[in-house]
Amino acid sequence: MSGILSFLIIIASILLILVVYVQNPKGGGLSADFGGASQLGGVQRTNELIDKLTWGLAAAIVVFSLGISLSQPKPPKQVVPQTQQQAPNQNQNQSQGQGQ
Repeated sequence: MSGILSFLIIIASILLILVVYVQNPKGGGLSADFGGASQLGGVQRTNELIDKLTWGLAAAIVVFSLGISLSQPKPPKQVVPQTQQQAPNQNQNQSQGQGQ
């Protein structure tokens, strides 16, 4: 299970890197190559798609990471043997009996 989730995280990370490289912080990038905003499916729709892909891939990485974290086995609790728990009580009883 964790192997599949790890693979999905790697794929989502690579896709996220590619989507971020496509974006241009100055307003150019892939959307500028498609012409003016008057075109059907022009700049605005391309920017929306890239934004949705960015947030979707980031959310997928978070969900897959939580899935890996929750699927890990929990460490066993340390059980203190019963003889070690009773030993101090017996010593106290013996010391009280000797004092009287």
